[in-house]
Amino acid sequence: MRGPVPLPSLDALKDQARRLRAGLAVDGQDITHSKSLELLAAQYGFRDWNTLHATVGNRPPLNPWMLGSRVKGHYLGQPFEASILGVQALTTQPGRYRLVLDFDEAVDVVTFESFSAFRKRVHCTIDETGRTVEKTSNGRPQVELMW
Repeated sequence: MRGPVPLPSLDALKDQARRLRAGLAVDGQDITHSKSLELLAAQYGFRDWNTLHATVGNRPPLNPWMLGSRVKGHYLGQPFEASILGVQALTTQPGRYRLVLDFDEAVDVVTFESFSAFRKRVHCTIDETGRTVEKTSNGRPQVELMW
């Protein structure tokens, strides 16, 4: 059984709400920013955005990336679920973490139909929003973790 999900900083929550809104827009579901904040609050189990906002306050960001945690997201645009096998806070770059992810199922990192290359374990450096600075050729972060 999983424990409670640690709450990210307000900036990270607002960024998640922006990404949620953009993701829904791609699927043809246009919502307001305030609606995306309310949906995000519900995902964390709060009655509304104001309650979540008051709970988080203006505290500094929390390190949500803990050894053994379960995460999901996208790697090179492919969805995954994984366990964190290694984590290191980078003291020279506050808010950045080096992770070792072990995917539940190997991810094909090649987009050609005639060729495949699967990865099961990935090393990456992410920021507090769960994204890498490194991007794919289409501008998307190589790794995008979701809360």
